[in-house]
Amino acid sequence: MSSSDSPSLVFVLNGPNLNLLGSREPDIYGAATLADVERLCASACTRHGWTLDFRQSNHEGDLVDAIHEAGRAHAAGRLVGVVLNAGAYTHTSVALLDAIKGTSIPLVELHISNVFAREAFRHHSYISPAARAVMCGWGVQGYAMAIDGMASWQPA
Repeated sequence: MSSSDSPSLVFVLNGPNLNLLGSREPDIYGAATLADVERLCASACTRHGWTLDFRQSNHEGDLVDAIHEAGRAHAAGRLVGVVLNAGAYTHTSVALLDAIKGTSIPLVELHISNVFAREAFRHHSYISPAARAVMCGWGVQGYAMAIDGMASWQPA
């Protein structure tokens, strides 16, 4: 599906506490671990001939730096897109919003749970205004769905 001059890199960025997947509130987030999610994402990228760059950080600045790196890949024509599960930073981080807007990266905001069925503070996202798409409530399968959805962003 991809050619040598087509974008071929997908970043999947995970924010705070996602390293606890599999043990943190399994009734909300399920039993899959972050390693399981990485394998799911790698498989989805392979289907499209893309390379995966998968990261997790509990530190906001690390995520901002990763978005800047994705922005450089985008400017060089190598980036398909970014899947960002910013965790709690979704609801607090103007810095992530500014990084996304500043780099113009094509981005999917992702949530494992349906944030709209949870506490009211989770209903607001600083990320959504800069996202090309938003996914929530599909469990960890949402990651693969987001990556598959990026195929529609590619020119025929």
